[in-house]
Amino acid sequence: MRDFLPADKARRERVLSVIRERYRAHGFDEIETPVVEEYDRLHAGIGGDNEKLSFTILRRGLDAEAIQRIGAAIGQAADNMAQLSDLGLRYDLTVPLARFYATNRGQLPGVFRSIQIGPVWRAERPQKGRYRQFVQCDIDVIGDDSPRAEAELVVASLDTIDALGLEGGVVRVNDRRALDGMLDAFGFRDDERPGVLITIDKLDKIGEDGVIAELRERGATAAAVDAFEAFLRRPRTTEYHPYGERQIRAALPEGVSDEIVAHLVGLGEAVAAARPSAAGAIDPIPLVFDPFLVRGMGYYTGTIFELGHPSVDYSLGGGGRYDGMIGRFLGQQVPAVGFSIGFERIVDLVTRAEAAQEAAVVLVHDADVPVAELLAHKAALLADDAVSRVRLERRTKNLKALLERAAADGYSAFATVRAGDAPGTLESKPLS
Repeated sequence: MRDFLPADKARRERVLSVIRERYRAHGFDEIETPVVEEYDRLHAGIGGDNEKLSFTILRRGLDAEAIQRIGAAIGQAADNMAQLSDLGLRYDLTVPLARFYATNRGQLPGVFRSIQIGPVWRAERPQKGRYRQFVQCDIDVIGDDSPRAEAELVVASLDTIDALGLEGGVVRVNDRRALDGMLDAFGFRDDERPGVLITIDKLDKIGEDGVIAELRERGATAAAVDAFEAFLRRPRTTEYHPYGERQIRAALPEGVSDEIVAHLVGLGEAVAAARPSAAGAIDPIPLVFDPFLVRGMGYYTGTIFELGHPSVDYSLGGGGRYDGMIGRFLGQQVPAVGFSIGFERIVDLVTRAEAAQEAAVVLVHDADVPVAELLAHKAALLADDAVSRVRLERRTKNLKALLERAAADGYSAFATVRAGDAPGTLESKPLS
């Protein structure tokens, strides 16, 4: 969990303003949910490993004796933690959204497009790029089971990173149903599939040999591992296929449902219609089918995505379809799909030029300038639509250090104020 100095906070807010503006431009509406949810909801078995990383909140009204008594009764059993903790901090924005929709459905449109931007908390082991408090930027479509919903999310997300100066993003696409079909075709048992998927998800890190070795170490069904290895080692054509049916079919074993393939093809066609390729571009649409894309959240039921960029070797966001989640709260199934941009990773990459920003001016004044004159100068500058901020600073001996600090805080110009100067007559100079 981190503090942010003024310049860092201003940069984060500028990035957030772009994200909000682009999301809204694509027809999404922002909502807000509490940072606290019920313990049982956060531990309903749909949050994957994130449930193990959640921060819980001790029940109110328990004194030390009661806590000790309950603790002794339940031991360390995680399943009984609800006796001590009935609330928790949200570890993502999807579980709260499902609860929000179930609660407010009668006041929402049949197809609801939401924006959620806010902090979430996980008891991570802190390291570069991983924090215990971080911001998520989610868009979701609830009530639409067609590829259109997924395409809207992909297009809006790509448009957003383009607007942040990160053109060239590519979305890897898969379908959890296709993954299940592959594992079934290879012969993996249902009970071993969660562990198998964890290992397959490491393909880009440890390679094919490492994955096969780890599957054998796990004790996965030998014949299934052999079939999977044969599939990985199969002869492959070097012919290039853009995202579409040929690319998808070539990447999958025989027997995967035609309906799943058609759904994935429809997604590509919709994205292509919204994002015409640039002249000379190699890929007509910024999608790649990846049959081994897993994504670890337990609530994904269909199409899954991951956003990448050529400047980094890690993902900048992702999401997928979670059709089964809202039904747990509502009592009837409602299709839903979402996409989350990794704000903390993106904000470190964004180097948008600030030349188009409105001017921010520091007024450096002598000690003898009356307060009334200073505030009159400040008011005159703020009346100018081209000026966004004005700060008063008393002149110091080390003027250079003062101006350097102002520049670091995002100010672009300064003006010197002396007693008797008329408001509106100051001449500002750039800080750079």
